[in-house]
Amino acid sequence: MRRATNFVALLLFLDWAWAQVEIRDREQVRINPDIWAELKELRDMAIEQKLELRNSKSKIEKLEQENTVLKASVRTSESQLDELKRKNADLLARVTATENQNSVLKTRLSSIESAVEELQRENADLPKVAFSVGLTDVGRIGPFNTEVTLKFTKVFTNINQAYNPTTGIFTAPVKGVYYIRFNAWDARQNNVMGVKLFHNSKTMTHCYDSNDQYDYVNVSNAFVLQLEKGDVIYLVLRSNSSIWDDTNNRTTFSGFLLFVL
Repeated sequence: MRRATNFVALLLFLDWAWAQVEIRDREQVRINPDIWAELKELRDMAIEQKLELRNSKSKIEKLEQENTVLKASVRTSESQLDELKRKNADLLARVTATENQNSVLKTRLSSIESAVEELQRENADLPKVAFSVGLTDVGRIGPFNTEVTLKFTKVFTNINQAYNPTTGIFTAPVKGVYYIRFNAWDARQNNVMGVKLFHNSKTMTHCYDSNDQYDYVNVSNAFVLQLEKGDVIYLVLRSNSSIWDDTNNRTTFSGFLLFVL
């Protein structure tokens, strides 16, 4: 910059000298032609340098404007980059949280599957006991002078074959808690129907119903009983009673194992 200032000063001096030479020439002062040519050349160079200096200033101003635009663009890009980094950080945090949740769920699922497999193994080892039977399709049975064990001959279900249709007796194959249910039905005039449920030799219930005209009688009951292995359950028709069953399956006897003890 200092050189440019000195050069401008030199140009101004040369312009002044040139003017003085012209004045002296008018006054008919003789000047060496070589010096005159050199001064003219220096003046031309000074003019050319002025033009180049103006062009350089214009280029510098243009470059400064472009630089200002680039700085603004860079600041915008940096802001956008910071925003993308923030969003990526949030997304990464959410992905990490989701992966952690998935890991926890996988662990829980694995635990549940293990528990299910264990229960399946345990259930596979447990006996499965259930029966459901109907009395007969022939209609009325009885009355008899003595009590008789009812033989339910229509077998609907007999898992583990714990019920014997020949004797009418259910025998507990394992120690456990069992659900037992029965229903008895009859229809005749002046009828008294009575049914007893036995656990071994113990009467658990004596259910009866009667009528004084031609109408049906019906009794039913249910128990949850703790049975030892080999215990028996059966139904007895009391003396002077009759009972009815046909294809409508009105008289039934059922039971199943709830759980082993």
